[in-house]
Amino acid sequence: MENWDLFLAPYEQAVEELKLKLKNIRKEYRTLHRHTPIEFVTGRVKTRESILEKMEMREIEPEDMLIGVQDIAGIRIMCQFVEDIYEVAELIKERTDFKVLLIRDYIHHHKPSGYRSYHMVIEYPVQRAKNVETVIVEVQIRTLAMNFWATIEHSLNYKYQGEYPKHILERLERASEAAFMLDQEMSEIREEIREATQFFEQRYEDPDTAINKGNYEVNQ
Repeated sequence: MENWDLFLAPYEQAVEELKLKLKNIRKEYRTLHRHTPIEFVTGRVKTRESILEKMEMREIEPEDMLIGVQDIAGIRIMCQFVEDIYEVAELIKERTDFKVLLIRDYIHHHKPSGYRSYHMVIEYPVQRAKNVETVIVEVQIRTLAMNFWATIEHSLNYKYQGEYPKHILERLERASEAAFMLDQEMSEIREEIREATQFFEQRYEDPDTAINKGNYEVNQ
């Protein structure tokens, strides 16, 4: 790769455009006073070093990079409830501005370590100055509990390179089950949570009660 900045530029553009589109979906739901399945959205583009490290770890040849590294661009969507994950997935499937290539449901079929998340690989067209470049973007959809567990596991994975000691693996599995049980409990009372959230948001939209409203502007 002669010019990494030039190579990564379409991926960076794709991430910014997708973040904006997904945040606008969230805004639309809130404008309609409906429960939004999207809590917040983040995104990133792998660095040159991270791409090369992954290629070396997985023994990916340079000519196979675009096939072997499908998460050069990544979008992460956080949801309150497991049910929201599947609602977001359906919204993504129905869009016409990009194409879903692959789905991996690690919620119904979690990894041996306990990892749970919903992954979608999409093909996204990026309008550049003189042409359209199609890039691959990985979209991960998780609950906050799943993300907490995955963040810890990611750090441990770097330390142990995936070869966890038995006692660490057992604890990771137990922690994953605990996180999933939390999600299930929250799903049981999701209607009460939604009503409380809606009440809170409507209350602070009223200028007569919007004291220190700026303190509540989160996840914009």
